[in-house]
Amino acid sequence: MGNKKIVLFYVLILMGIPFIYAAYLYPNLPAVIPTHFNIKGEADGFGGKDSIYLGPIIFGIASLFTYFLLANIKNFDPKRTQQLDDGLFQKFGFLTVLFLSVLSLVLLYATTHQGIPIEKLLFPMLGLAFAAMGIYMPKIKQNYFAGFKLPWTLDNEDNWNATHRIAGKAWLYGGIFQFIAGIAFSSVTSFVIFFIDMIIMVLVPTIYSYRMFKNGNKVSP
Repeated sequence: MGNKKIVLFYVLILMGIPFIYAAYLYPNLPAVIPTHFNIKGEADGFGGKDSIYLGPIIFGIASLFTYFLLANIKNFDPKRTQQLDDGLFQKFGFLTVLFLSVLSLVLLYATTHQGIPIEKLLFPMLGLAFAAMGIYMPKIKQNYFAGFKLPWTLDNEDNWNATHRIAGKAWLYGGIFQFIAGIAFSSVTSFVIFFIDMIIMVLVPTIYSYRMFKNGNKVSP
């Protein structure tokens, strides 16, 4: 994905945008603002106006930690091999920062625009994130940090590769379905679909991996 220093520069910019937006909102905020929303998109937690920075701080720390971990995965992974693609994991890290920054902006916007159907933004966003992960998942090489780290995938490289091909399809189609469901259905229904979708996206590759292991790690035709 290019020079690490250049990518890190863009990562820091993405992390800084929510702070800039929060600073822009701060002067006109009331003394008490929403800090948490339920599954219906309704505010059910409140705090002082200074808490406007809480979200950007939490998401910023999570973004920076995830990016550095993925961008330097070869330095931490016990399965460090030359086949691990630094660029791929750097992309994962960058996309994670992008997602968390956009999520932070959405929550900041909802804080000052009460009544906006925030779930109509969050669930489709999650769907797009799942679909994006599905596209990249078949490219992930065997490691201890990212992917389906099951006993059978970590023990056998063929099992790992086959499982992640199946997982890629499951997450791509599951993400697209979640995106459509988030737009088409109510917040409660979208929430239920989200969890059912997640269970399916996890179970399908897991069951496939176990069955392949029981079959002597032979790839099904």
